[in-house]
Amino acid sequence: MVDELGSPEERRAPYDPMPHGQPEIGVGPWAGPRPVGPGSEVYDDALLRDGDRRNVVDRYRYWSLEAIVADLDQRRHGFHVAIENWQHDFNIGTIVRSANAFLAAEVHIVGNRRWNKRGAMVTDRYQHVRHHPTVEDLAAYLAAHEGGPVPLLGVDNLPGSDHLETMEIPERVCFLFGQEGPGLSDGARVACDATFSIAQFGSTRSINASAAAAIAMHAWVRQHADLGSGEAWRG
Repeated sequence: MVDELGSPEERRAPYDPMPHGQPEIGVGPWAGPRPVGPGSEVYDDALLRDGDRRNVVDRYRYWSLEAIVADLDQRRHGFHVAIENWQHDFNIGTIVRSANAFLAAEVHIVGNRRWNKRGAMVTDRYQHVRHHPTVEDLAAYLAAHEGGPVPLLGVDNLPGSDHLETMEIPERVCFLFGQEGPGLSDGARVACDATFSIAQFGSTRSINASAAAAIAMHAWVRQHADLGSGEAWRG
């Protein structure tokens, strides 16, 4: 998916060779006549002809990019993810990939417009990505969001932060993550409605930003996602 930043798609590195497992992912050309009838509009003619080697679940094999995004839009969850981008942190791409896996409503990039997409593994094409010059701009967007204000919760191991393990996460929420190392900026801390931290028991002062993001998103899933609907995909 081309995000609203309007920049052309960057050249993306191919998947690194795997020492084990399937030699290639996906499926080959469609066998037989092209599907017709109700529902067939989701298929992409080029993928049917050449095969579909994308890293997508079987449900979306041979579907066009637009059809996949439209289907995801019908099922997106109520949480957003925001990342401060002052130092071109390589974790941003990985966070976007996790946001796609957990079906975030939107991903917000705060600060620098350009970000390292390598870690996203092309998942940003299926995700709504918005840019905000400042945290204040993000907070204003969330406050005026369709359906009502979306609380902004910062994730940082700050004194007085709530414990993720015991807190009730709002169903409509935006998780805000700072840069690897410095964490949330001073402006971000002021803009947040609250902050929470993830319990740690070792000697390090913090965990990787992308790991923290995945933990926070999964905590939302545990509390709010419909795990019995059959929509959850398990590899």
